[in-house]
Amino acid sequence: MALSRAVIQKKSDEKRGVKSKGYKLPIEIIDLIIELSAKTEKSQSKIIEEAILMYRKSL
Repeated sequence: MALSRAVIQKKSDEKRGVKSKGYKLPIEIIDLIIELSAKTEKSQSKIIEEAILMYRKSL
């Protein structure tokens, strides 16, 4: 039996240890994430991940 695209994606996410999460952010912040991503050639999710880890260290 063929697996649906959703099931395949769910298994892939579980294997990689990731989960989808959505947030509403100010347009300026989204634009900044896009800009930083382009400048550093890192994915937007990587930019957010690194920012959260830096924030945790600052506490």
